[in-house]
Amino acid sequence: MWYFTWILGVLLACSFGIISALWFEATQDLDAEPGRDRLGQ
Repeated sequence: MWYFTWILGVLLACSFGIISALWFEATQDLDAEPGRDRLGQ
């Protein structure tokens, strides 16, 4: 039954990574100046 704990741990780690990436993308867009695109042009 140890494999259930292992699978849950892997799923939790993957979901944490996905949520962190989404959070990083959202906050990166909020830090941009209005009127400028993502490339800074």
